[in-house]
Amino acid sequence: MNLKKEWKHIVSGFLLFLFFYFFPHSERIFLGLKEGILLIHWYVKEHTIFCLIPAFYIAGAIGTFLSKESILKYLGPESPKIYAYLIASVSGTVLAVCSCTILPLFAGLYLQGAGIGPATTFLYSGPAINVLAIVLTAKILGPKIGFFRAVGAVFISLIIGIVMYFIFRNQEKSRLASISSLSHFKAPSLKISVIFLTTLVLILILATWEGEEGIWGIIYKYKWILTSFLSIFLILELVLFFEIKIKYVTFLLMLVFLTQVVIQIKEITFLVGTLGISYIAYQNGGITREWIENSYLLMRQVFPLLLLGVFISGFLFGFNTEGVISSVYVKTILGGNDFLTHLLASFISALMYFATITEVPIIQGLTNAGMSWGPALAMLLAGPAVSLPSLLVLKSIIGVKKTLVFLSLVVLFSAAFGYFYEVLIS
Repeated sequence: MNLKKEWKHIVSGFLLFLFFYFFPHSERIFLGLKEGILLIHWYVKEHTIFCLIPAFYIAGAIGTFLSKESILKYLGPESPKIYAYLIASVSGTVLAVCSCTILPLFAGLYLQGAGIGPATTFLYSGPAINVLAIVLTAKILGPKIGFFRAVGAVFISLIIGIVMYFIFRNQEKSRLASISSLSHFKAPSLKISVIFLTTLVLILILATWEGEEGIWGIIYKYKWILTSFLSIFLILELVLFFEIKIKYVTFLLMLVFLTQVVIQIKEITFLVGTLGISYIAYQNGGITREWIENSYLLMRQVFPLLLLGVFISGFLFGFNTEGVISSVYVKTILGGNDFLTHLLASFISALMYFATITEVPIIQGLTNAGMSWGPALAMLLAGPAVSLPSLLVLKSIIGVKKTLVFLSLVVLFSAAFGYFYEVLIS
């Protein structure tokens, strides 16, 4: 027996033995395990098919159909700073995405040549300032807190991007010089790429659309009809722009229609359509095959880490009920109004996972339990933008150092803006 080769197995076995021997079998641990599994179940059911899967295809399309030169022109370090940061800071207004769904879109931009400044501005603002969340905040928590949430999200996203650029500007030069396009084929014209990407983004927006009143309610009522038309439009674009044979897409349209008529489950119909487009695009070869391959590679990199992070978040903070960490401790810690309380509120919410707009009722419950409005605003600014699952994935995209700096900036500036609100406004 070669001990040099076997020592890893021996140590691993011993550690596994110690784990089960000293396993903390308290009721709280089992409750945390249950909550972690339930949160994964809920996330996969509610956020994967209509939200995360389209996001991966958009990210793959960014890396495939947008040339490195186009990304650098508008979001690179040499692009006009005002336009680059302003575009990145307000782009989240139309995206009803959470801190995890934004990651594939961020990865597509960053890996294709977007500067670390505009990219992290987009990463923060994407989930932080979607219109529905701002409106819901104003309606439930009050117009004042809704207004300052919107202003704070845009302001903080700009500051974070600018600071990230100045900290890592020397590293950025070498990174951007080493980037090669994700596509080995000549990208289509910018006009065609923008049309194709816009269609994908609109499908994502409509498929995840929520709202009951006003214009939001009207769009919600007809969202699946609109999504169907956009999907047909996407298929026509594949035929016209990328020369996919019309007989294949005709067969796919018939299959999707029959699936909906027979089964009448939108999730299955959506998956049949998605898999069908993927298969046809892959078999077509060329740049459409690269689109599917790039989307898959991003999914393979991101999705396992995402599920791990979701489980840990549920294990620690709970889902239907409490996790390992009791909410009593959270409410006790967040009951003050000094800067340390704001910092703790910002840090705790940065580790928790908030699905799109779910942060509002959660924070409403905390304010009813005695939390001040300043820490509440700090949580509204930090929580939707980052989470433990998103940080685990972000580490694999930009590295540990940049991830920790990004987290620190989110926590610090969210706490500072919340403290400013508590002292001067509230």
